[in-house]
Amino acid sequence: TPRMLLKVMVYAYLRNVYSSRKIEELLNENVHFMWLAGGAKPDHNTISDFRSKRLKDHLKGIFSEVVMLLAESGAVSLREIKLDGTKIEANANRYTFIWGKSVKRRREQIASQLKELWAYVEQVYADEEQQPNTPNFEAIDPEAVRRTVDEINEALKDKTVAPKIRQKLAYAKKNYPAKIAEYDAQEKMLAGRNSCSKTDKDATFMRMKEDHLGNGQLKPAYNVQASTNDHYILGYTLTQSAGDTLSLPGHIDEFEKGYGRKPESVTADAGYGSEANYDYLEEKDIEAFVKYALFNKEQNDRKHQTNAFHADNLYYNEQTDTYTCPSGQPMRYIGDTERMSVGGHHKQPRMYQAQNCRGCPMRGPCHQAEGNRIIQRNANLIRHRKKIKELLTSEIGIEKRRQRYEVEAVFGNIKQNKGFRRFMLRGLEKVTIETGLIALAHNLKRLSRAKGN
Repeated sequence: TPRMLLKVMVYAYLRNVYSSRKIEELLNENVHFMWLAGGAKPDHNTISDFRSKRLKDHLKGIFSEVVMLLAESGAVSLREIKLDGTKIEANANRYTFIWGKSVKRRREQIASQLKELWAYVEQVYADEEQQPNTPNFEAIDPEAVRRTVDEINEALKDKTVAPKIRQKLAYAKKNYPAKIAEYDAQEKMLAGRNSCSKTDKDATFMRMKEDHLGNGQLKPAYNVQASTNDHYILGYTLTQSAGDTLSLPGHIDEFEKGYGRKPESVTADAGYGSEANYDYLEEKDIEAFVKYALFNKEQNDRKHQTNAFHADNLYYNEQTDTYTCPSGQPMRYIGDTERMSVGGHHKQPRMYQAQNCRGCPMRGPCHQAEGNRIIQRNANLIRHRKKIKELLTSEIGIEKRRQRYEVEAVFGNIKQNKGFRRFMLRGLEKVTIETGLIALAHNLKRLSRAKGN
């Protein structure tokens, strides 16, 4: 039954057993597994099918119910969470990959080679009054490439053509449409990412810190995001991006969906400290103990603190909307600039320019660019940073910063003590199920130890 299989599966993950074949073996040999299964002996195919398919729409709900029971017993609080991410290797070949830049470059090469062939056509027709119509080289899809090659062949049909050109045209007609179709399929596989594995299309190549060679080798992996409280896992999500920044809103939304409430505070490192995330947390009315990129530098780097030329240290006059440069002259507002973050967040920093930098004795250490110095200032981000700095340097903020490392301890337990360093299954949906099982097993083990069992 599903209930029996779930008990067996969770107990297997508690015992650091992740292979369906090994679980099948234990159901025939280990008295604990026999008792949980009530004497039933499902084979590895049944176990694998249950884990990868039957649990898909149910495990999140089961996990949330267990956490709610922990909250009701007082073991955890849903009001405060610590968030962090770790990369876990995918069950994929490390040496069969697709790179987004490579696909783009090969597309451009085909377009360039077709243009070169058309340049030859134009050269052939150079002495004639009528030139053939130029094909559309921008619409690079299999049918468009086929039409372009046919048009080139038609234009050269009755002409004397160099054998090398005929050879290139024959190759193009035979191979280019199929190549473009292949690149289309690869771009669909990439889905906007920079890379993916051919054996697990959802996995992205990421730099792994704990690589056995110690050189940070790129491997197909998933970025596992987890939020914790008192070393219990309260929520988990998986992303295909190596960076943590874009994962925060989705993780909080999943948390709210699972428990019908949002956390009151979030503690996280500078990897999550973006303007978009600060805007999101403010809109949700969630207290953000989330560092920004320069926080540690501002606190610990004396050189940064005393650097009079850094834009953060320039005096700003709100009434006149001007900054004052180190030489004492005002830097006036000259307009906005448009910027877009990686996640599509729209930014509009304001630009301020000094009036006359020529001959200034401080020009060398101040700036090296030609003309008068221009600085960009994002008023919204500056406001957020001021608020975050006050929170993080308060007594409660200092305590929160100490507690932030508990997520890393949880990841260390899962990877080192439980030996879970590589997924068994393939595909985003299936590895999310595996993550749920390992998180559920972690919480039950933590509860058992708290009760002294």
